[in-house]
Amino acid sequence: MQEVKKLWDEVRELSLGSNSTIERLESPPTPLQFLRDYVSQNKPCIIKNVSLHHQWPAFSLWPHPSYLSKTLSSSPPVSVHLSPNGRADSLVTLTHPRSGEISQCFASAHVERLPFDEALQLVSNSKNGDVVAYLQQQNDCFRDEYSVLGSDCDEHIAWATEALGCYPEAVNLWIGNQLSETSFHKDHYENLYTVVSGQKHFLLLPPTDVHRMYIRQYPAAHYSYSRVNDVERFTLELEEPVRYVPWCSVNPYPSPETRESEMAKFPLYFNGPKPFECTVNAGEILYLPSMWFHHVRQSPDDNGYTIALNYCKAKASFLCPYFKI
Repeated sequence: MQEVKKLWDEVRELSLGSNSTIERLESPPTPLQFLRDYVSQNKPCIIKNVSLHHQWPAFSLWPHPSYLSKTLSSSPPVSVHLSPNGRADSLVTLTHPRSGEISQCFASAHVERLPFDEALQLVSNSKNGDVVAYLQQQNDCFRDEYSVLGSDCDEHIAWATEALGCYPEAVNLWIGNQLSETSFHKDHYENLYTVVSGQKHFLLLPPTDVHRMYIRQYPAAHYSYSRVNDVERFTLELEEPVRYVPWCSVNPYPSPETRESEMAKFPLYFNGPKPFECTVNAGEILYLPSMWFHHVRQSPDDNGYTIALNYCKAKASFLCPYFKI
């Protein structure tokens, strides 16, 4: 095990240097600096003081629910994800209705489209073990469902667009609170995650740590939500025909009751190098390279919400002007 740990440490130092924290830049980098020092090295970083340099109206306006409600009052319904515990798109223990067999499945949230005011009220009224609401939809929802807010921020981040050689393929808006949590996973695109209000707390692991994530095939399931006579109820059902989803098995925050068994099941994670931990504050951007594993928690602002935008771009091809001879 010591030899394996030494190899992990050497791989990390080769790709990320000896620094055990995510580098924080005081201001946005130049396109060349961003491409050379971070994108080409597949190395995350946090850019501070974005609100000073980009001067988006969103930073001052969106933390006020009244502004969002008024601006979106005439817009079409927005997507809201509902789950009993805020952990949609994660592993859940399910008892099979016919066989009684207990196993894990990959559970997706129940999705409804509601007027923005109703959806935001659901977030505000969220209660763990009852209903937890999260306004999000990873299908370019900002430019689709929230297009009326487009003038409050840049349609793309110029220095990143120039460095990567492409405009965002999708821009997504996320509005939730401290009850929503995202399990460990990876994405196949470059991600610029901008926090507008509240905080996002990330655990990060490089792609070279894939063996520590215990990625396995789990049957897909989805929550269904109903409300009858003020009685709210979730049911979790396996998809038919059966579909399998490859997903990370590790929960980095096991309960005290399950911690010992989780550590025994996933020793490469719990006994290996600690994940990089970072908090992204309002007015900051996290550059999250493609294929990095990330787990996300969040803290709300004084009004009870965490609001973020992420700009998704295809992996840089490096066929850009800086590398032409």
